[in-house]
Amino acid sequence: MRLDELIAHLESFAPLSYQEDYDNAGLIVGDRNQEISAALISLDCIESVVEEAISKGCQLIISHHPIVFRGLKKFNGSSYVERVVMKAIKHNIALYAIHTNLDNVSQGVNKKICDVLGIKNPTILMPKGNILKKLITFCPVDQAEKVRQALFNGGAGQIGNYSECSFNANGTGTFTAGEGANPFVGERFAQHHENEIRIETIFAANQQRQVLIALFESHPYEEVAYDIYPLDNAHQQVGSGMIGNLERETDEMSFLTHVKLQLKAKVIRHTALNGKKVKRVAVCGGAGGFLLKQAISAGADVFITADYKYHEFFDADKKTLIADVGHFESEQFTQELLLEIIRKKFPNFALHLTEQNTNPINYLI
Repeated sequence: MRLDELIAHLESFAPLSYQEDYDNAGLIVGDRNQEISAALISLDCIESVVEEAISKGCQLIISHHPIVFRGLKKFNGSSYVERVVMKAIKHNIALYAIHTNLDNVSQGVNKKICDVLGIKNPTILMPKGNILKKLITFCPVDQAEKVRQALFNGGAGQIGNYSECSFNANGTGTFTAGEGANPFVGERFAQHHENEIRIETIFAANQQRQVLIALFESHPYEEVAYDIYPLDNAHQQVGSGMIGNLERETDEMSFLTHVKLQLKAKVIRHTALNGKKVKRVAVCGGAGGFLLKQAISAGADVFITADYKYHEFFDADKKTLIADVGHFESEQFTQELLLEIIRKKFPNFALHLTEQNTNPINYLI
């Protein structure tokens, strides 16, 4: 298939608009129109992974972490980043990264961690704002149901676990059709009054194109009146970290041992035990220290993340138990998640999980 088909599926699951400002997710190297027959999935894209892709005949590497975060000014092989990009281009291998956009969706990286650890019914710990919009449109009463349903089918009207959400109000619309107009109701050159329904609904900003297509294709008027407003409201299904509950409460040390085993962690750095039972657990794959206040406010008994610095551990202040499991360890199951996402849509496409251990950190035990 074409690379573009696979990218479209990945970005329908984790839209690029959901990535953080500092990130560089998306197609980094390659032509969206190139044909691909096999892909290699890895947490990181390093030289040994490119070599593996070459040996397995893969035309695409999908990694969680982008190989290029900042602009490159030279390509002379003086850094591993340059060597990876150069080798990929030489062997016509596309490089695609799906990073914080995959972190920020409700079925993404953090949900996978929750599944592995047995955390039930997780919700987003810090929902993301400024990614919702409101659509307001007006149409004849008899056509309102058709237009509403089209908008819902286009992706509008989703609020948390509720779908097909809208507000509707009756009113009177007026217009005068001029020269060249072909009005659905009324006559040209005469002011017309029509009993209309005002329809309000919300949608995620990345869905705007498909929502507007649905509106224009279903609306009976040749000139569709509509307004779109950006909203400050947080999107409850998109954002950083997750929090949920264990099926049964347990003591802190037993839970940390469970985490160490499930995440195959060589070591867990943690704050002093608080002597409390563990029931409510917050997680954030990768560097999640910025979520500590949210984890405490949400009542987390334990906060599992990575990349904590020495002085940051003091911030727990006995209000929660911080467990730093390691960056690679917290995100390693992202590879399996990507395999599941792609196989569900393309069951016959050749996918390989990397055999390389890309963790740059080693432990002397």
